[in-house]
Amino acid sequence: VSSAVAIKSSFVIFVFDLYIVTNELFLFVKKAKTDNEQNSADNDTDIRKVEDREIDRLELDIVHNFFYPYSVDKVADTACKHHSQRHKLDFIATAEETGERIDRFLSAQDTGLTRSAVQKLIEDGGVTVGGKKVSKNYKLHNGDSVEIIIPDPVELDVKPQDIPVEIVYEDSELLVVNKPKGMVVHPAAGNPDGTLVNALLYLCQGRLSSINGVIRPGIVHRIDKNTSGLLIVAKTDSAHNFLAAQIKEHSFTREYEAVLTGGRLKAPIGTVDAPIGRSKYDRKKMCVTEQNSKHAVTHYEVLEELGQYSLVKFRLETGRTHQIRVHSAYIGHPVYGDDVYGKAVKGIEGQCLHAKKIGFIHPATKEYMEFDSEY
Repeated sequence: VSSAVAIKSSFVIFVFDLYIVTNELFLFVKKAKTDNEQNSADNDTDIRKVEDREIDRLELDIVHNFFYPYSVDKVADTACKHHSQRHKLDFIATAEETGERIDRFLSAQDTGLTRSAVQKLIEDGGVTVGGKKVSKNYKLHNGDSVEIIIPDPVELDVKPQDIPVEIVYEDSELLVVNKPKGMVVHPAAGNPDGTLVNALLYLCQGRLSSINGVIRPGIVHRIDKNTSGLLIVAKTDSAHNFLAAQIKEHSFTREYEAVLTGGRLKAPIGTVDAPIGRSKYDRKKMCVTEQNSKHAVTHYEVLEELGQYSLVKFRLETGRTHQIRVHSAYIGHPVYGDDVYGKAVKGIEGQCLHAKKIGFIHPATKEYMEFDSEY
């Protein structure tokens, strides 16, 4: 009798535990579904229906695997695989863009997509004009409402690599590194490894902020591949947010030095205040434009005249892609060796541009710190 009572008690406890686990799993799924609906609020009805069906399939997966070991981590991993966010961008065609092919038009916008990638999205129905699907050779009309839905990029498997990097300063919250010319900051198409991020993952043993995901862990701001100099890297999410806020508020000091071509500048000290956007004719280039552009301000001071060349100090008020290079070319003095906005120079790998100084308020001590580097 006592054995029967013990077995019955164990069974009751097992059923109760099973009920608790089941309830927690379905609460998790319910939250995932709620988050999915919230994140998809700006997307069209068809996409919301597809994502809802994906979450419904997740519920069925959990029921199907009910009597199998199914940890919360595994459920979370499954939810992430089933639930994906999409980004919607809207554009209005102007009179100047009338007659332009839609694939050319979209590849010139600041979407990060190549023309071939845009064409693939069009074929897949990810691009509409006035709510209707179009072909890649559709020609725009004045006032056309163009909508493009960009799926999340496939993230790369970024691995730590033992690559020498000069560390200028380091503590538990951040580190300042002196990036060499020719090193890419983070993995991307054509540069899957050998980057600063690969080196940082090895040096910091993974202790980097996760704000920018697995592709750019710890990266608060970037400099171009062929630009050398100082970069700040965050080890914690709180430090990352604190530093990023300073950049946004223009209280983060960033000074560069470059050799400019084109002879003497008209003014030894000045400011270039001109918006920067992606070129309509070459999506790899930025340019000064009023269309789909962002406010950009660069302050400069000539340090030394060198015949047809000038050594110039720059201070960034904003941080747009290729800002110094674009603004220098805009005023008629491209950076020496810049093969994109100026002229390539034999024996010189890219632009002669160096991130010489950075200054910021430390996220923990709240004290101002400043670092300088030679080139």
